[in-house]
Amino acid sequence: MLRMTIDRDAPLMTLAWTDHVTGRRGYLVVDRLVRGVASGGLRMRPGCSADEVAGLARGMTMKEALHYDPDSRYVPLGGAKGGIDCDPRAPEAYDVLVRYLRAMKPYIETVWTTGEDLGLTQDLVDRAAAEAGLVSPVQAVYPLLDDEAAARRRLAGAFAVEVDGIGLDVLVGGCGVAESVLTALDRAGVPYPGTRVAVQGFGTMGGATARFLARAGLAVVAVADVKGTIANPDGLDVEALLAARDTYGTVDRAALRPADRELPGDAWLSAEAEVLVPAAVSYAVDTVNQERIGARWIAEAANMPVLPEAEELLAARGVTVLPDVVVNSGTNAWWWWTLFGDIAADADEAFAYTRRAMRALVGRMLDRAEAEGTSPRAAAHGLAADRLPVIAERFGWYR
Repeated sequence: MLRMTIDRDAPLMTLAWTDHVTGRRGYLVVDRLVRGVASGGLRMRPGCSADEVAGLARGMTMKEALHYDPDSRYVPLGGAKGGIDCDPRAPEAYDVLVRYLRAMKPYIETVWTTGEDLGLTQDLVDRAAAEAGLVSPVQAVYPLLDDEAAARRRLAGAFAVEVDGIGLDVLVGGCGVAESVLTALDRAGVPYPGTRVAVQGFGTMGGATARFLARAGLAVVAVADVKGTIANPDGLDVEALLAARDTYGTVDRAALRPADRELPGDAWLSAEAEVLVPAAVSYAVDTVNQERIGARWIAEAANMPVLPEAEELLAARGVTVLPDVVVNSGTNAWWWWTLFGDIAADADEAFAYTRRAMRALVGRMLDRAEAEGTSPRAAAHGLAADRLPVIAERFGWYR
């Protein structure tokens, strides 16, 4: 008798794409569908692999589940992710992006809602999507909206909001990361003044996180970009550095003050700081370089920056890793809170809602970790595992 088994841990769908012009490879992984739709950004970086994209897609499934609130208008979607193995600075990168989106058009139209991620800005994704013949990179969710026209106007209005010269869409994710850090500090009774932070990556997530932490009273003592690490033990002028960065998050060194020092790119790891915020590439902290870390907390603003084996070694040394599935989930949630109508296209409302949601989520995660004697990551995964069957019971399994 033929017996068929279903692997619940396997992604629902994995696609590999080869660009016929350059030979570049791209991937789409749909981990899970809820109401027939999955959510997850598109990244572009050299070396991006199918395994990396699959891990990111699984992370998106958990991020969506962690923000499930049966009383809100936003109903979590499934998890998905796209990736292209290409340097976003390469001359051919934009054309590769357009061809990738054109190839993935049937999936973006029906099941996959996407947006910016590592190496790509939302403006660039939107422009390439239009050139590829798409109505919107999030059009798959439109059939789930009560009033599509009003929802689209609300989201467009939110993307038009700027705060001190930076778009709300760029800032809200960093607000969530910063609030995660502040929640951990509050629980430990650590005052904000005198607490030092080192940030790896000064693009969308890293730059916004640095701004919110600096404005909360913490000292950002090191910032790393592709040119190296900028450091000042007395604290960097975050606003000046933000004003001097390009679209890729690289800071113009002409903006540095006399006391600011230029160090090697990996110097952020060993910065004298209580908090490290890896906000750039995946797999940044491994079993070797983790030995250089003296911080008490690592807040994963990037996706999968700390390797599992490294996290075990860090935990043994008393270093707490606040996991990506919680810490950087605010951007994705803000998209849907806005589109579904839980919040308006307003910066104050967006920040307040994000802060409340992140504080509650981080609190639940740390409470569970303490009660079960486990890591924050294991606790977060446990929370997601509790919620996924509830979502499936309400909306059905799409696996």
